[in-house]
Amino acid sequence: MANRLRAGILGYGRMGRAFVAALQQSELWEVSAVYDISAAARQLARQNLPEAAIYDAPDPIFADPSIDVVGLFTLADARPQQIRQALVRGKHVLAEKPLGADVATEWQLVHEIEASDRFVAVNLFNRNAWYHKDIQRFIADGQIGDLAVIRVCHMTPGHMPMEGHDPEGPPFHDCGMHYVDVARWYANSEYKTWHAQGIRMWDYKDPWWVQVHGTFANGIVFDITQGFVYGHLAKQQPHNCYLDAIGTKGVARMRHDFAMAAVELYGVGETVYKTAPFNDKKLDVMVDVFARSVIAGKNLGFPQARDSVIASEVSWAMLNDAMANQPPARGTPEEMRQILAHRRNLIDGFGLPAKTEELLDGSLVSS
Repeated sequence: MANRLRAGILGYGRMGRAFVAALQQSELWEVSAVYDISAAARQLARQNLPEAAIYDAPDPIFADPSIDVVGLFTLADARPQQIRQALVRGKHVLAEKPLGADVATEWQLVHEIEASDRFVAVNLFNRNAWYHKDIQRFIADGQIGDLAVIRVCHMTPGHMPMEGHDPEGPPFHDCGMHYVDVARWYANSEYKTWHAQGIRMWDYKDPWWVQVHGTFANGIVFDITQGFVYGHLAKQQPHNCYLDAIGTKGVARMRHDFAMAAVELYGVGETVYKTAPFNDKKLDVMVDVFARSVIAGKNLGFPQARDSVIASEVSWAMLNDAMANQPPARGTPEEMRQILAHRRNLIDGFGLPAKTEELLDGSLVSS
């Protein structure tokens, strides 16, 4: 390995482009190759990465012995084979979640990953967030007493049915697994019981909003609310995203609007208010920690496959419970068509239509 890690990228959709941007900003990385099934995405990669090799098949990336790490930003149904090929070829892996399209396959991958000597990091981005780290330090200092209640909410005008996420599942799995992971991370315990209720917005077959409450094995209780239902056609689009950690003596909480995050810590010894940039997916933190871990030969704090698969398995189970509890339907398919038409005209940060699947093959992932 040279002074910088050489990365090969599979999937140059929204998340692939975002990861590449983070890699380019780091002195620890060199993006040496990109694969995408889409000709338009490959052309964009050539423009943005003139020194990288651009391929219409992934095999040359796996076969290149100079590539240290592969970034897997395709959809979930493609990842298992790609992870296995990376391990066989001796590559470390930086992957989007979930690892596979079904839980059985994901657990098989965990066993294979843990039996190898390669590092596999999964993008559970909340674990890289400054605000969660500040809150957890405050709790560890005893400022709120014993943690008793964890409340997480993530409601936005996010992705819609028909927008290319089928292998990832409905929102409570595709996105909600992040918040299932957050609650488990804070509780430092496994889920024990839950009850879920959902609603089928626009009369779509799957619930697009789900609320779950229940308990952890250590007695902490939780509620998680997630839905991509929050004002898609509003003149000014809103968000409702927060975490409350309620203790026996105090409270620690966070709110964000995707631009700024605000932390309010109400402890027995101090009260702290802090506002700082939200930093979206925290990919700069992710690629930095992963690079330093590969160089050091030990995990210095990157999110691991096992945590991702537990979050995937539990979020699927919670979603299935919501489906079993006869979710009612509100709204009409015509409203959904109006929203889809509106979202096709949105522009992403790279100057491309944010939801144009023809450009982005299967690698468009948003949560």
